[in-house]
Amino acid sequence: MKSERYFNGKIVWITGGSSGIGEALVKIFVKYGATVIASSNDAAGLERVKNECAEIKENIHCVHFDLADTSGIESIVCEQMKEFGKIDFLINIGGISQRAAITETNMWLERKIFEINYFGTVALTKAILPYMINQKSGHILATSSISGRFGFPLRSAYSASKQALHGFIETLYLENKANNIRASVIIPGRVKTSISMHALTSSGQEHGKLDDGQAKGITPEKAAIQIIKGIKKNKREILVGSGELMMLHIRRYLPWLFFRIADKIKST
Repeated sequence: MKSERYFNGKIVWITGGSSGIGEALVKIFVKYGATVIASSNDAAGLERVKNECAEIKENIHCVHFDLADTSGIESIVCEQMKEFGKIDFLINIGGISQRAAITETNMWLERKIFEINYFGTVALTKAILPYMINQKSGHILATSSISGRFGFPLRSAYSASKQALHGFIETLYLENKANNIRASVIIPGRVKTSISMHALTSSGQEHGKLDDGQAKGITPEKAAIQIIKGIKKNKREILVGSGELMMLHIRRYLPWLFFRIADKIKST
């Protein structure tokens, strides 16, 4: 089935929609005829994305909120349900990375990363889930990382927060399969986005650098296409990237080799 028909008329909510993979997904879903609710803590970025869609920008609805503060999330979801009547896809892309050793990562920083990556995603998902159960349909996706499947230097809190999402999403799927709710985890490898630029250092400031590995990654547009294909195939785990994804298989089947390789990889 062509993507144009598969997503035409669907209501798609995308967090992290102001840049990177989220921005690419917003644009491709609108192109395929979906109505997109684009969320981010960057209001100006959302408006830029909307305006770049030119004649089809009326199908993009910007909802500005911060995943670090979900105190009003239920009312935000309620407003969108009143406006659109349903949510067909919730794609949790928004998140933040880290560049700090365990010994340099204070508990307030651990909690901040978890608040955005895990609790923010969970709060939005739990607010939308009852509506999907009531409509007896829906597909919820959360973005992990290849380091959500294994540890990696300078990513302790990031890796842990992403690993936690796997347990949550898998449980959500098992509990709601009878409600015709699908659930998937997106597992990106290297994608050329600004995630390393905004990664938090031990001081809580932004890393401010495009890491070498990130710079060599696939484009957000290519990542979005891979995600779209995974959604259409209803994959439980959607792998996004290139050759670096081989590390997932090495970690699973040859753990001794994984640790030897990981020990030699530059952590930035």
